[in-house]
Amino acid sequence: MEIVLILIPVTLILVALGIFLFSWAVKNGQYDDLEGPAHRILYDDDQDMIPDDARPSAKRDDEKAAAAADNENQSG
Repeated sequence: MEIVLILIPVTLILVALGIFLFSWAVKNGQYDDLEGPAHRILYDDDQDMIPDDARPSAKRDDEKAAAAADNENQSG
């Protein structure tokens, strides 16, 4: 029977700690975006890692034209 006098306060402390940690996680945005990381792995983010000489020529020509247009807009 004496163990109950120890277990009840320990249980209350653990419950209070759990509620505190849960509220801290909610305030810091841990539950804001649950599906984003699962879908983000599917995005193609290695486009910048492809060397210029390995890219298709049409894409390189489009990039050169876009860069030339940017230069004209900045200078004129």
